[in-house]
Amino acid sequence: MPVLPPALRRALLDLPQKEKDQLLARLVAQDALLTEQLTYRLLEGPDALANRRAALRKQVDDPVRGYHQTPNDLLVILRQLQARLAYHARITQDAFGEVELSLRLLTNVFEHQPALVAQLHGPTQPLLQHLVRRAQETLRQAEKLHPDYHLELAATTNTVLAGLFGSGAAPLAREAGLPARVAWGNSD
Repeated sequence: MPVLPPALRRALLDLPQKEKDQLLARLVAQDALLTEQLTYRLLEGPDALANRRAALRKQVDDPVRGYHQTPNDLLVILRQLQARLAYHARITQDAFGEVELSLRLLTNVFEHQPALVAQLHGPTQPLLQHLVRRAQETLRQAEKLHPDYHLELAATTNTVLAGLFGSGAAPLAREAGLPARVAWGNSD
């Protein structure tokens, strides 16, 4: 981020309050991400995080179910959903929600699309590689969370890992160094 020259900074701070407010409003309006973050923090209220997570949970559950003509169709949907989850985390600073919803997304794939992930061959390879990378990244993010969250995420994480190792992605998961289980608390 560029630093303002000290003389300009002093001049800005010496502006009348009304002018500072107008400048601030114009600058905030130019940054869509900042506008969304401020809307979340200042306007949406105490239930905003729960409401946003519920909406994302519904988005994560719906498109993964049903018929997909090719593994690539499902891959496109997964990438779009993962982008929404990352955007949610940038807006709300909700690292736990991103991990929880990513695990839910991966669980849904293994539960609702067993035929698309059953074998590792040409058409399914990009999809299975994506699933392994997402699992790897989600585990990395989960490790950064407070250990109390690990207890809450352990069962779902082990379900995802069992899905990976029980699918055509198993060789890719082994190659990536993913564990077959996590030992976070009592997840049996």
